[in-house]
Amino acid sequence: MKISEIRELSTSELAERIETEVANYNNMKFNHHITPLEDHSQIKKLRRDIARMKCELRQREITNKA
Repeated sequence: MKISEIRELSTSELAERIETEVANYNNMKFNHHITPLEDHSQIKKLRRDIARMKCELRQREITNKA
């Protein structure tokens, strides 16, 4: 997910999307421990997408406080 796509989401949609992606990430990690994924770089990509979304959410919180 690109940062431009993340910025288009509303704050509530972004928070909901983060929850969904974190659950998906945890599930993917669990499944990878049981049966290794063919493309294990998906885990890395998902973790980075979550970090991008959390950074944008935090930036919005800081901007609203100021």
